[in-house]
Amino acid sequence: MLETLIDTWGDGAVLAMAGALVGVIFGAAAQHSRFCLRAATIEVAERGLGPRLSIWLIAFSAGVLSVQAAIAAGLLDVSQSRQLAATGSLSGAIIGGLMFGAGMILARGCASRLLVLSATGNLRALVTGLVLTIVAQSALRGVLSPAREALAALWLVPGGEARSILSQLGMSPLVAAGLAALVLIAGFALALARHVRLSHAIAGTVVGLAVGLGWLATFMIAQTSFEVIPISSVTFTGPSTDTLMGLVNSTSVPLGFGIGLVPGVFAGAAAMALATREWRIERFGPDTPMERYLIGAALMGFGSMLAGGCAVGAGMSGGAIFALTAWVAVTAMWLGAMATHLLLARPARSAVPG
Repeated sequence: MLETLIDTWGDGAVLAMAGALVGVIFGAAAQHSRFCLRAATIEVAERGLGPRLSIWLIAFSAGVLSVQAAIAAGLLDVSQSRQLAATGSLSGAIIGGLMFGAGMILARGCASRLLVLSATGNLRALVTGLVLTIVAQSALRGVLSPAREALAALWLVPGGEARSILSQLGMSPLVAAGLAALVLIAGFALALARHVRLSHAIAGTVVGLAVGLGWLATFMIAQTSFEVIPISSVTFTGPSTDTLMGLVNSTSVPLGFGIGLVPGVFAGAAAMALATREWRIERFGPDTPMERYLIGAALMGFGSMLAGGCAVGAGMSGGAIFALTAWVAVTAMWLGAMATHLLLARPARSAVPG
């Protein structure tokens, strides 16, 4: 069937359809589950293990479990993915991750969360996401690219085994899948203890499974096609810049997985918001200063390109294949977000009597 689709529509169109399908699933599940790395980091910074952390743990562990189980079963090979095969930057992962973490606190959401929120009528998220995308494009190919390249070159790591955590630890995919299953169980236990709705926990699982589906879909298309197709999964900054630049710079957009992913996530999140009657217009106001969002967007745009991906692209898709730089980046995102939240919360705490 896949060969027939490729022969009929071509590689790009099939990749775009796969991206759209994965995007719809991810967007609907992310909206319903309230999946948000920023909210999870705030709970941990406040020394609490709350419902948002449980959803993030469920989504992350489900992504790792699905990917590593597919590898163990011989259904998936990620050794040639960019996150493992190409030269990586640890300095970029650290600095970019810290910037991204700080930015998502200021902007009240990471790149994926902003896209999901914009589909629910949140104009703050829409404007912030557009600024993030423009800055990311500037960091990739524009005036900010020399700075990004200089920072990335400070500490490089070669591709191959040096960039694979599992290879460094001598751990098999089956063992990794087993550990992920334990974390998934712990995530559900925490969700139960924090009275998280079962449908939200299940939707969080679907968020992680969408990451695994993305890897599997692009791998299967790459194996079937006669062209060289890089395998990838859910990520937002790069595809968002490609989509935006394609729309403003060209009469046609080159089709690919990312081109289908972004509108798919938007459509899935919008459909879920409409179905649950959660769609409503939200604007900037006195309690949501625009300048704070714009600074956060700029930090995330540059930081994501430096770190090699956003909270989902590096943190979940890269984390699911145990890419060293991805795990370093998501750790830096956590640290940057928690530190920024505590710094911003300090004046408020000082103002409270006693």
